Amino acid sequence: MPEDVRHPLFARFFDRLSRTMEPEVGRHRDELVAGLSGRVIELGPGNGINFHRYPTTVEQVVAVEPEPYLRAKAERAARTAPVPVELRPGVAEELDLPDSSFDAAVVSLVLCTVPDQSRALRELRRVLKPGGELRFFEHVRSPGAGKARVQALADASRIWPCVGGGCHSARDTLAAIAGAGFVIQHSRSFAVGPAWLITNPHVLGSAVR
Repeated sequence: MPEDVRHPLFARFFDRLSRTMEPEVGRHRDELVAGLSGRVIELGPGNGINFHRYPTTVEQVVAVEPEPYLRAKAERAARTAPVPVELRPGVAEELDLPDSSFDAAVVSLVLCTVPDQSRALRELRRVLKPGGELRFFEHVRSPGAGKARVQALADASRIWPCVGGGCHSARDTLAAIAGAGFVIQHSRSFAVGPAWLITNPHVLGSAVR
């Protein structure tokens, strides 16, 4: 059985924050999963806030969540989802799943937290079928040099990752997606909340194996 990754304080904070942010963030989550079909893997679903958004063209969602408090919340959300959802413990860097077994993958505000982002993305590419789609909604490093330095300092201090449940604000996630062998189809950048927040900008888009 995979070991749990425990962030008890952050997990409870995230559960509340994600619901509070629904009026602003919900439309981006809707866009994230719109039009998906077949078998989908969602990495780090948290409390399962995306589950009720999946279209009925999706045959199954396999959701891998390492944090036990959030996984329990996700299990409850799965019971009322419009599609079958299977919750699994596990970590992004070691997916206990067969090669080429999914039509699509979804990552939502999770690639900032995985210890080894490149390895996690390679694992997602491995379990996707050729031509499979990766949908992503993530916050990334600022294109502005000044803010990017602030983000890098925050990450290096270890205070922000500790407070944020492993979050890193200075990651160039689009470059990491391309570096893992995906071809980015489209992406757009925007702020969630005040633009000065360390967790801005966000990107939303898709890439193909």
